[in-house]
Amino acid sequence: MASLTSSTTLISSPSRVFPPKSSLSSPSVSFLGTLSSPSASASLRSGFARRSSLSSSSRRSFAIKAQADDLPLVGNKAPDFEAEAVFDQEFIKVKLSEYIGKKYVVLFFYPLDFTFVCPTEITAFSDRYSEFENLNTEVLGVSVDSVFSHLAWVQTDRKSGGLGDLNYPLVSDVTKSISKSFGVLIHDQGIALRGLFIIDKEGVIQHSTINNLGIGRSVDETMRTLQALQYIQENPDEVCPAGWKPGEKSMKPDPKLSKEYFSAI
Repeated sequence: MASLTSSTTLISSPSRVFPPKSSLSSPSVSFLGTLSSPSASASLRSGFARRSSLSSSSRRSFAIKAQADDLPLVGNKAPDFEAEAVFDQEFIKVKLSEYIGKKYVVLFFYPLDFTFVCPTEITAFSDRYSEFENLNTEVLGVSVDSVFSHLAWVQTDRKSGGLGDLNYPLVSDVTKSISKSFGVLIHDQGIALRGLFIIDKEGVIQHSTINNLGIGRSVDETMRTLQALQYIQENPDEVCPAGWKPGEKSMKPDPKLSKEYFSAI
């Protein structure tokens, strides 16, 4: 699947190249037996109150730019990280900022390896990977497990609760620093909520969702949101109404021009 070179290289299409295997000694993360409901993360609270102070030209763009101290709010640069990962049954390094100017990124967190909801999400994203690739988008999965745990899970058959070979890397966040920086870490349990972030080619978070531990995510909705994001970035004078899909009618964010959309539905 992948070829390994001597320099750190972004995953690219159609040939996806990674840096060489690294020598790792990180211990595996112990399995946590109790997954209770956490309180909402304060770091993900939106800065909607600032909208009233935006200029009329900013409002017309329908893009909110969050303040730096509110990371990782939608509209801010995604927190950068460099971490070990498993891809093609090899240990590699992944650096988020290397995708800037090159690819969109779907970055999703899950609680733990060898659990129950997690493999259904991870394999669902892998099975649809070619569709993300066609949208110039990389997928990255992240948990607090070690790369050794990731590797063992990839080497386990799907019918036995494993993952089998995946089409994208699983990142190891054993220090929990990535989960913390994205505001999804459950501190008293040391695992991450099911956070998902869509990051554009400028490295800006354009979408985020966070599910509690027992609720799996939809690849279809992630794909639809990504397509809507790409559409409005290519057509900045338009917005996408509820449930919009490619080929459907968009809307002009203007009191008069929007009537063209409403009169057609």
